[in-house]
This record gives sequence, structure tokens and C-alpha cells, in this order.
Amino acid sequence: MLGTDPFIRRRLARRDLPADTVALARYLVGTLLVRELQGERLVGRIVETEAYPPGDPAGHAYFGPTPRLRSLYLARGHAYVYTMHGHNLLNVSSERQGVGAGVLIRAAEPLAGIATLERFRPGVPVRDLARGPGKLAKAFAIDRRLNGTDLCMPGALWLAAANDRRRALVISARIGVTRAPDHPLRFCEQGNAHASHQGGLR
Repeated sequence: MLGTDPFIRRRLARRDLPADTVALARYLVGTLLVRELQGERLVGRIVETEAYPPGDPAGHAYFGPTPRLRSLYLARGHAYVYTMHGHNLLNVSSERQGVGAGVLIRAAEPLAGIATLERFRPGVPVRDLARGPGKLAKAFAIDRRLNGTDLCMPGALWLAAANDRRRALVISARIGVTRAPDHPLRFCEQGNAHASHQGGLR
């Protein structure tokens, strides 16, 4: 099945993922988010991420573990899905088991299953279908039921290496955070119109 997909080179294994939150946030830009839904495969190229490393005052894990944050403390490569202002947001756990940290998936470029993505976000241009973390989760039908999913295993949601080459990154401060707002922990693919904002620090 993987070999017949024109976009996917292979499923990502945990050993492929850098064991560091900031390195993982950089690495995930240019990889693929794959959603298996009712026999259809929805694929998006991840074009924007934000890192929330251990000890980050803007991160959910800053005050320590709670039952709600269990997925954030799993080994790197698990989905941490939470709801904010009525929108679901997808994060990838990013450290060793027991260390709370994650990478927010902020935007993706739709590659496959676009008609279904449009059904979940009707009347929206393709450029904007997954341009922002809440929009991405809605377009790919990602909700709290996927919280804790192992993104390195076959299932409803997983990560893959892309067939095309990586492109340059733009690095900037994160969007919408009030603590540590100036830290350069946001990464997006240079020149990609599906990223939410192209402004960068370097």
C-alpha cells in the first residue's frame, strides 16, 4: 500500500525522530501527516511547527504531569490532542517517556484526499484548508479520540517520509503565546503558501 502512494516514501519509525524537541520540530517540517479515514487516505505535507521543549513556560507540561497530559509524557512520536477555544490541536510528543514536551503541528499542505478535506471545511480555498493548527485538525478530522495514538505505527493517524526533497526553513517566534513569546521556536517551510505566516527572524 505504501509503495503505491506517489507522495509517501515510507512510514517514519521512532528511531527516525530526533530525541530533542527543537530538533524534532525542525525535522517534522517537510514530512507527511497521514490520516486513514473510512477507507480513504488523507495526506498533508507538514509545513509549519512550533516547539515546546522541557521547562518551557509556554508549554502545557510546565507545571508537571496531570492525567489530561498523559500523552504529552509518552515517548516521542505519540499524538497529544487537546482542545482550546473549541478547536482541536495536534501535537507530537517529543522527548523520552516521562518527560513532558511536544511539537505543535501548525499547518500542512494538502496532497491527497483534498475533496474530503474540503468537505470538512466547506467553502475554503485549498491554500487555507489546513493553514493553522485548528484548521488542520478540522480538515483531517483529528479530535480527542486520537489522543495518545502512536504516530509511528499503522493506524488512523501516522507520520511518513515524503518522496520529494526538503526545503529551507524560516525560523521565528511562536504565535499567540504570552510566556516566552520571543523564543525562536517556530519553523516553517520557506516560500510555502500553506504556512500560516512567512515572517521570520532568520
